[in-house]
Amino acid sequence: MKMRNDTMVAEFILLGIPETEGLEMALFFLFCSLYLCILLGNILVLSAIISSSRLHTPMYFFLGNLSIFDLGFSSTTAPKMLLYLSGNSRAISYAGCVSQLFFYHFLGCTECFLYTVMACDRFVAICFPLRYNVVMNHRVCSILATGTWMGGCVHAVILTSLTFQLPYCGSNKVGYYFCDMPAVLPLACEDTSLAQRVSFTNVGLLSLICFFLILVSYTRIGISIAKLRSAEGRQRARSTCSAHLTAILCAYGPMFIIYLQPNPRPLLGAVIQISNNLVTPTLNPLIYSLRNKDVKSALRNVFLKRGFNPENK
Repeated sequence: MKMRNDTMVAEFILLGIPETEGLEMALFFLFCSLYLCILLGNILVLSAIISSSRLHTPMYFFLGNLSIFDLGFSSTTAPKMLLYLSGNSRAISYAGCVSQLFFYHFLGCTECFLYTVMACDRFVAICFPLRYNVVMNHRVCSILATGTWMGGCVHAVILTSLTFQLPYCGSNKVGYYFCDMPAVLPLACEDTSLAQRVSFTNVGLLSLICFFLILVSYTRIGISIAKLRSAEGRQRARSTCSAHLTAILCAYGPMFIIYLQPNPRPLLGAVIQISNNLVTPTLNPLIYSLRNKDVKSALRNVFLKRGFNPENK
């Protein structure tokens, strides 16, 4: 990634969440609680998947990837936001701003790809159960997982390069709580139309394609479930998909709300992004574990191995 060395801006100042002046300490305790829940919940899910041989299946392999994503995505913006909400400096270095924008789009794009791959996994499991182990073998799962992360990386490199190849030689005040393209580009000293067009096209097109593939997968899944004669079989099939559908609604629901608004308020946009950054990663471990007996059993074993076994006392 080639950056310009002639920029006059050495650091940026994050102005924070719009329309929240005077609420800094209340927001600090709220977001700090959510961030700690994200760390604890996703680390526990990862530990359960790694430690239990029963969870070494394609579905839980992708769930482990989702936990890694949730840990990284929330950590892209939350630590710096918590620092300035607690009264520390709002300044972020030029390199820090570049890193924040890169990882936000890298992990955001990876999320879309990962949810799509998980929907395809459920499609094969429900519609072609006898061929599932053959189709979703270890090699295929590894290729799909690597592809999601590499695809997100390519997407982020393009957007970050377009953003920071521009010179920044005027105001350094970013009117947002982290370095995102819509907040950073207005500070550039040259024409930003190319970066804006590419950003709108890439983000919008990728999201639509992924959502369309998810919709097609679950349409086929719904048809297959309706054809099952056994009520128990239908219930089992629905239960395997309900967690993933709930997670998708939590991820895509806020995005639809913001895009359906003709002129969304800055505060609404910030609330939607905070929901994606902190609320959804907090809910995912609960969504995938509360109604899943295998995950709950693996979590109990994790605690027992850590010395919480009453028989050891």
